[in-house]
Amino acid sequence: MDRERLSRAYVQVYTGDGKGKTTAALGLAIRASGHGMRTYFGQFMKGQSYGELDALRGHRQITIEQYGDVRCIRREEVTAEHVAQARRGLARAQEAMVSGEFDIVVLDEVNVAIWFGLLDVEDVQAFLERRPGSVEVILTGRRAPPELVERADLVTEMRLVKHYYEQGVSARKGIER
Repeated sequence: MDRERLSRAYVQVYTGDGKGKTTAALGLAIRASGHGMRTYFGQFMKGQSYGELDALRGHRQITIEQYGDVRCIRREEVTAEHVAQARRGLARAQEAMVSGEFDIVVLDEVNVAIWFGLLDVEDVQAFLERRPGSVEVILTGRRAPPELVERADLVTEMRLVKHYYEQGVSARKGIER
């Protein structure tokens, strides 16, 4: 399949308290792969096994790498190692972005990484300044900083209306993880 290139790329933010931010970014990556485009998907604060990892393992157009703990952490549990993981992730994503190998770069949960203090918003702004004009960048996660919302070309906010978590339902395989 011939690889299509974007003549003009944009910065997108998927944020909000509703479900679907990572799923939307994955859907975009899959759609783009159908046109021969390559996506680098860097997952911040994630080191657990998720269905997308198995489903996309070995996919020729989509590369997923994780930069996080094997368990979910709280803001008050942040360690120097968590900060180091996030910084390594941002550096690796930058390498991917400027390599010429990828058309789309997703920084999954980067907004939460900023809110947790693992990264500074200025670090992500500097990352965006280095973005080649032909690389689309997607930033996901709750609590997108106003600076990134302002900088983005497209912002989608997923709004929670109702969720079965409120009834005690845990994350289910294949649906939430």
